[in-house]
Amino acid sequence: MILLDFNEVAYTRPDPDAVIATAKAGAADMAQATSPEAALAVAKRMTAYFNDVDSAAIIANTRHTIDTRDAFYKQESDFWDNFEPQLDSATTDYLKAVLASPYQEALSEIYPKPFMLQAKNQLRTESPDVIGLKQQANALSSEYTNLIASAQIDFQGQTYTLAQLGPFRDDKNRAVRKAANEAYWGFFAQHEATFDRIYDDMVKTRTEIAHKLGFADYSAMSYAFMNRFDYDEAMVSTYRHEVLTKVVPLVQKQRAKQAARLGLDHLAYYDLGVQFTTGNPKPTGTSAELVATAQQMYHDMSPEAGEFFDKMVTDHLLDLLAKPGKASGGYCEFIPSLQAPFIFSNFNGTSDDVDVLTHEAGHAFQTYLARWIQPSGLQFPTFEAAEIFSMSMEFIAYPWMPKFFGDQTDKRLYSHLQSALEFLPYGILVDHFQHEVYTHPDWTPAQRKACWRELEQQYCPDKDYSENPDLARGIYWMRQGHIFESPFYYIDYTIAQVIAYQFWKRFNVDHDETAWTDYVTMAKAGGSKTLLELIKLGHLRSPFEPGALDSTLTAISEALDAVDDQAIDR
Repeated sequence: MILLDFNEVAYTRPDPDAVIATAKAGAADMAQATSPEAALAVAKRMTAYFNDVDSAAIIANTRHTIDTRDAFYKQESDFWDNFEPQLDSATTDYLKAVLASPYQEALSEIYPKPFMLQAKNQLRTESPDVIGLKQQANALSSEYTNLIASAQIDFQGQTYTLAQLGPFRDDKNRAVRKAANEAYWGFFAQHEATFDRIYDDMVKTRTEIAHKLGFADYSAMSYAFMNRFDYDEAMVSTYRHEVLTKVVPLVQKQRAKQAARLGLDHLAYYDLGVQFTTGNPKPTGTSAELVATAQQMYHDMSPEAGEFFDKMVTDHLLDLLAKPGKASGGYCEFIPSLQAPFIFSNFNGTSDDVDVLTHEAGHAFQTYLARWIQPSGLQFPTFEAAEIFSMSMEFIAYPWMPKFFGDQTDKRLYSHLQSALEFLPYGILVDHFQHEVYTHPDWTPAQRKACWRELEQQYCPDKDYSENPDLARGIYWMRQGHIFESPFYYIDYTIAQVIAYQFWKRFNVDHDETAWTDYVTMAKAGGSKTLLELIKLGHLRSPFEPGALDSTLTAISEALDAVDDQAIDR
């Protein structure tokens, strides 16, 4: 195990010309290899080199998001926005040589099947002709990130970031949460023209990339650059229909119960995030105490899990507190050169803080177990598979919730199970919206907003914006960073949620003693397996099968109905 302190890890910007030259030299060496041993030696050398370059990029980006006002790392972020498309283009020659090598069996020692599949997709989605366009897209993404991070919102005599407004937006006092939501959405309305301009430029830029690469549109291209190996658009269409017809009605049933608990005849948009008149469950203790509780929880789960979380704490691989200048949201990265994950978040005193210590820590634990995989990026499996481990960990952690929530545990378990259900239609909405946008790249900003609202009324009919004309026009999506920064990375969460619900049932309903072993086995496999291979490895069911959701949805509905939700709201 590498001993380190992330705060003291040195960062050095690599020389772009040297990186490109090394990539080309590696391609030549691979093409000229005359034995399995020689080809494998080149692969090991180049993998170590690319890992170091990728690690530098991750460290720079992480430190930039921790404080977007830091001039040095802002400069480094701009450098990587500009250089990464050049690097991706330069690596294509090396990947071509790997794919053309006659020594595939030897290379499989370091490059598993998903690496080869991703390499083929990268060759389809990279070209010197689109480097400049990808640089433009990166710059626009950074502009969005910095705009969100710049928010300084006056509320009740204090100044807050968007993340820091979170607790007020879900306050049990209806007047407070209405005012907080108006302040929050007021920022987006105030900057609406800027968000529209950034996204309009993004759509046009990404569409031009797709056309230059020979794709009909950026939506069609997404199945290649998102490495969706095991399923296609027809299977996704079936999955969408399953959610629309089976999950949406179940969510509406839960919304009716929520309104009754709150004593309302209907829920306004600012009520949706509040589950109980007594307030949403909040974790007890300081941020440091929550981390200590999580540390004990992971020790209880297994020795490997405890060892993992100890490392996260002692090596300062956690940056959790919301603060001015910090980018929004949360994420987990894996830094190959350190063989360690890193967790970034914005604690705000709500139950979201515990979600970070389960969800993002689920990602981190998975990559920690998969650190044996050598090529950078393959410690994570493909996006939708990676989210299985984070979302499942939220459910695996249920027995430890009393340590986080005390006498509010029943409220926590009920609201978490319900909110996970509510997320499914929203996650499908985000994906469906993006497919519509990129198959209609000439739409005006007004047409995009109208499309969002139309789809929102299908998937989330519970959203009543009659008191907010800006939301009624369809600006909600502007707060969803994935739409700007990671296009088409969202249905992944819903696919993973459906699979994670299977783990919820196995751990918390069936008390299946093999569930933890299956979870760990899948986690260790990481990116060495495709999505459907991982599902099979974990003895789970594919969400793309018609009726795949039925038994799980029945179990969820029964679990929620078994709770006297009025009684726990006291």
